Amino acid sequence: MRTRLAIRMHALMERFFPERRLFLRSDTDTRFIRLRSGTQFVAFLGSTTIVAWTIVATAILLIDSIGSGNFREQAKRDQLTYELRLNELSYERDARTDEALAAQDRFNTALQQISDMQSQLLASETRRRELETGIDVIQSTLRRTMHEREDVREELEKLSAEQVENETVIADGSPNGTEMLSTLSDVLSETAEQRDKVVADAQAALDLANEMRLELALMEEKNDQIFRQLEDAMTVSVEPLTKMFQAAGLDPKALMDEVKRGYQGQGGPLMPLSFSTKGGELTSETIRANKLLDQMDQLNLYRIAAETAPLSNPLRSAFRYTSGYGMRWGRMHNGTDFAAPHGTPIYATADGVVNFANWQSGYGRLIKIDHKFGIETRYAHLAKFRVTKGQRVSRGDHIGDMGNSGQSTGTHLHYEVRKGGRALNPMTFIKAGQDVF
Repeated sequence: MRTRLAIRMHALMERFFPERRLFLRSDTDTRFIRLRSGTQFVAFLGSTTIVAWTIVATAILLIDSIGSGNFREQAKRDQLTYELRLNELSYERDARTDEALAAQDRFNTALQQISDMQSQLLASETRRRELETGIDVIQSTLRRTMHEREDVREELEKLSAEQVENETVIADGSPNGTEMLSTLSDVLSETAEQRDKVVADAQAALDLANEMRLELALMEEKNDQIFRQLEDAMTVSVEPLTKMFQAAGLDPKALMDEVKRGYQGQGGPLMPLSFSTKGGELTSETIRANKLLDQMDQLNLYRIAAETAPLSNPLRSAFRYTSGYGMRWGRMHNGTDFAAPHGTPIYATADGVVNFANWQSGYGRLIKIDHKFGIETRYAHLAKFRVTKGQRVSRGDHIGDMGNSGQSTGTHLHYEVRKGGRALNPMTFIKAGQDVF
């Protein structure tokens, strides 16, 4: 079997690679080299292998070169897209900052207008009470004048009757008639003057009462306009704050109740925050004024709550977000990372008390601040502390410098917001406060 296979193989090679002889001639001798079929076949296989390897290697190099070029171009495109996105985020951040500043200016202007309107309202209320008191006095004077006029009229009638009797006496030729007539004429003239004066005083009192009624109507119309402006200002000021707390995931009613519990002291020579009629029936103006005062008190409570909730940004200089709140590499990332140069100032995002300023595993140099409503903020990976434990801080106070301490891959701030020990998304609070701070 093997012999037949060998014969067939040899015949096949003889067909394609017949035996050849290579002659080598010199001046004195001639020799030849015989190239058998097997030798030619082996040489052919070797040459073919070398050519094939050369072709494959060249193709691999070409493909690798083309692929590297594509990767570099793709990397350049990705880098350009990333830079454009960063620029857009920077512009958007600057725009939000400008809007927040403008909103804060509007808020401060509204508060100033409310304060001015409240002063005008109090002055108008005082003037209205004075006018009401003046009208009461004028009405009393008018009633007294009317009674006096009636008394004078009765006395005049009595004197007229006496004059008739005296004229009868004079007509009878009494010796005292002429003197009595002169005296009676003087008394009648004086009585007529008193009557005219009483009538003039009564008419002046009526005119003054009409003028005061008109002035009171104008004052009421002006008060109504002031009330409407104050009510509109309250609506414009309170609604954005309510939406801000709701956007941050906080219950406005619960916040107000907690602020009231912490700010409920009373006493001293201050006026109560309400209008009273001393037991009388409340007027519509008094009811509206008390409602506005309640809204102003609510606005003040919102202001206190906004100062004690972490609604601002911990950085004021240029930065970029490098990692957000949520799952990262299979683990929960409980905060937001802000990247900026080493030593960038870090600021408190709300009023509170520092309860921790030390090294903690993973966090590195860490600051914890307790705020109202059971909220805590954390500032990690710092390079330097600017506060100590137990220190009271206000919103915007410089509390530390950005660094790379702890488990950190580069200089950045890891910022957390916790409520009742549970981590919340810090960006929810920051975005909620962008329209106010």
